[in-house]
Amino acid sequence: MAQPNHDLTARGAGSAGDVLGTYLRAQATAFLRALRLHEEWGSPRTESGGGADAAGGSDAARSLRGAARRISGSLSTFRVVTESSWADGLRTELVWLSSTLADEHAYAARLTRLLDALHRLSGSPEVPAPRGAAGSLTVGSARAGALLERQLTLARTRAHSATLQALGSSRFHAVADAVAVLASEVPLDPVAARGRVEDVLVPLAEVARTRLAAAVSALPPAAEAHPYDPDHDGSWHEVRRLLRVHRYAREALGEDVARLVVAGEALDRHRDAAEAAAASATAARTPRIAPATAYALGVLHADQRHEVEAARFTFRDVWHPAPATAP
Repeated sequence: MAQPNHDLTARGAGSAGDVLGTYLRAQATAFLRALRLHEEWGSPRTESGGGADAAGGSDAARSLRGAARRISGSLSTFRVVTESSWADGLRTELVWLSSTLADEHAYAARLTRLLDALHRLSGSPEVPAPRGAAGSLTVGSARAGALLERQLTLARTRAHSATLQALGSSRFHAVADAVAVLASEVPLDPVAARGRVEDVLVPLAEVARTRLAAAVSALPPAAEAHPYDPDHDGSWHEVRRLLRVHRYAREALGEDVARLVVAGEALDRHRDAAEAAAASATAARTPRIAPATAYALGVLHADQRHEVEAARFTFRDVWHPAPATAP
């Protein structure tokens, strides 16, 4: 990725504290707005709304997670500009909250992804049936889908219960109260906050970029990555996390992050496919499943690992685009 253009920062917009404070207050306001919507969509009077209410609740939860991640990421990158003890405490609680809220959505999205893939694969002439088992994939897909639905629906139900418990806890209410205070007043370090953006925020954002660049450089070369080896997934997930931190830092500086968004979407697809592959592998280890079911799950696992490789290729293409050739 090219070096950041520091000319895009909000020069002349005030001190480092002014710029960071404006961004954090905006994200805190977005958090509170999403929380209010989430409570409205989840209230008893709207439960009869069915799909529309589920979609509204999902959108609100997504917005809530996004605001929480932006606040926690900014508090990490620009920690020295804030009251560090306050920033550390709030960041820890926001990471807990966003992780808790993400689990239910992740299980639901994983199940949808796997069932869609099974449906696509069972009707594909490019997937051969095992010897002496014509039609095995079609039969096995139905059983594999039922098995995955049982396992992931159970996991989603547990995650939903954990979310409800978290949202009703005193811990969550303390987080919401802290964010409400943040929406009007950002605790800042009196010295660092008076510095210029170029002298304070830009170097801190550059640290986040450098960490990301190092993590990307440490990824295994594409030619050496085995299509079905999940051992490298962890390093890719770490790149995804660092990319988010880098992106939020650039957002706070007022820079264009469109390219980072595209790269992040590729890594999101990578994470989704990797976790779907792991879920299919887990299901395949279920005791006493029929051979046709195991075969369908094996085909599904291979398909999702191919999706992982495709996402890695897309990210590399965005991060290191091929040079334009002369006509």
